Order: sequence, then structure tokens, then C-alpha cells
Amino acid sequence: MTSYMDLRREMAADIRAEREAALDLLGGPAASVRAVVAELLENRTFAYPLGVLPLMVHAAETGEPGPALPLAVVSDLWWTSACYLDDLADGQAASAAGNLDESEALLATLIGGTMLPLLVVGSPRVPEAARAPLSAEVVRCWVSGTEGQLRDLRADIRDATRDAVVAAYLGKSGAPFSMVTAMAARLAGRGDERVELWREFGNVFGILWQLFNDQQDILTGRNEDLANGTVTYLLACALENTAPDARDAALRLHTEARHSAEAREAFTAVLLAPDVLRQYEEDIFRFRDRAHGLLDKLGGDPAHLVLLHDLVDQASPMLLHPREAVAGALRAGD
Repeated sequence: MTSYMDLRREMAADIRAEREAALDLLGGPAASVRAVVAELLENRTFAYPLGVLPLMVHAAETGEPGPALPLAVVSDLWWTSACYLDDLADGQAASAAGNLDESEALLATLIGGTMLPLLVVGSPRVPEAARAPLSAEVVRCWVSGTEGQLRDLRADIRDATRDAVVAAYLGKSGAPFSMVTAMAARLAGRGDERVELWREFGNVFGILWQLFNDQQDILTGRNEDLANGTVTYLLACALENTAPDARDAALRLHTEARHSAEAREAFTAVLLAPDVLRQYEEDIFRFRDRAHGLLDKLGGDPAHLVLLHDLVDQASPMLLHPREAVAGALRAGD
């Protein structure tokens, strides 16, 4: 194996079987519940199947990914539910849940994202001593993830800083990744010190992955972050780089970008200014180096550590390139 995708292909059948076993935990009398959760899962596919992360962490600790299969299912359940809720907030839920209507999908999200993961980690597939700690991780993740999402929803662009955005990212992406890395270490029988190091790795990886997603939003032309008024890390870099006498113009242009394709194009040029991207790239590489440093400190099975290092590198490229700014877009007083 040379990448996490190779591990995902190797373990695909086992992950599928584990998912079916998880759905069966809902019980015979809850056939409708099982059906809607299964529909939600089937309709959500991920271009980057990061549910293998807990398998990699467990294998780094023990050489064996298999015992962490329930955690791969927990990861997929969490992300499927969280992504649907995010689509709902962005007004895209109608196309995000297959044949389910909005009410059915919300119920599926409630069960699939919270109750079913608790059933999974409390099942006989998990050693009894690990069940309570893993259940606590699920709850902790939802609390932290919700905190991050609320920070995101309530963010005021006038107060945007890189540190404030990182705090939101630690909830939005750091929480679910640190949940499964900490869980995998705990399942491997490791003590608190190593569990917390793996949690820290998950948090840093979550920041990197959010930065990767933010870049993809621009590169694909979706520009959903601008349309939704999301305060991203790149936006914070741009505002910190904006001259004081041009700040009001930048804020107005950002507001207009929510409803105007022309304004979005102009503000994208502001985001892609060379000085902004220089800071952005430096910070990406700083987070990348921190993630690699944590893996070096943790050590473990060499073959699976290589996969984890490779995953960090795949999550931390600098993909954006400078773009010539629209003339006069940020003239003070415009």
C-alpha cells in the first residue's frame, strides 16, 4: 500500500459488512428507521473516503486495522449526518438525501449521526472496557462540532482573524477527526498521554482538511463560501492584509458577493492577491509540519505511519495561484 486510498480499497468489503451490521443494531421493530438511515448513507458518497483514518491509527499502534472497523462506520455516520445538516443550512438539502423528504432526512440524521454511533461503540464488537470511553468521545465530538458550527454561523466578518477562524475549524473539522483518532488509540489499549497526542493530531489534520476544502471551493468555481458569507481562513488572511483605508470597501464587496456573481469574481481576486496567498501558504505548511511532527513523536508501525504521513501531504498542498485584482475594487470610499 502506498496511500490511504489503497487501504480503503483493500478494506472496502469489510467496511460495507460492518456498516450493514451497524444498521442491524437498530433492531427488527425499527425497519423504517433502518431504511431511512440506509438511504441517507447510500446517497452520500465522499470523494475522499477518510473513514479509514481510525483504521490507520489503530494499525499504527498495533499493526492491525481490522479491530477499528466499527470506528470507520462511526466516522462515515458522523460525516454523512453533518454534511446533510450543512446542506440544509445552505439550502441544498433537497438534492442531498435521495428519495427522502426533508422530514425523513432529518430523522435519519438524528438517528444515524448520534444514536447509531452510540449503539456501534456499545456493541459486542467493541471490548467492554472501551465502550464507555468511546461513547463519551461521540458525545464530546457532537458538542465540539456544534460549537464550531455555531461559531461559523455567528462569525462577524468585521472581527475576522486567523485565530478566530482556527477556533471554528477545530469544531467543524477538528472534532470529528480527533474523535476517531482518539477512539482508535483508546481501542488499541493506549493510555491517556498517547490518546491525547492522537487527539491533537486529529485536530491539526482537521484544520488542514478544512483548508484543503476551502481551496477546492474556489478552484471548482462553486464559490459557496462567498455565496453563504462564510468567514474562511483565506478571508481572514485577506482582511489582515487589507490596508485600513480599504477595509470598509472590502467589507462592502464581501457583502455584495453573496448575491452578485460579478462581486464574487472581484472579491475572489482580492482573496488571491499574492501577499494574501503568501501568508496562506506559510500557514498551511506550518500546520502540515506540526502534523508530521506529531506523527514522528508518536511513532508506531512503520508501514501505516507512512500512510499517515502521505495523508497529511495529500491534505496540505497549496493549490491556489495569484490572480490580478479587479482594478479599483478596493479603492477607499468606493
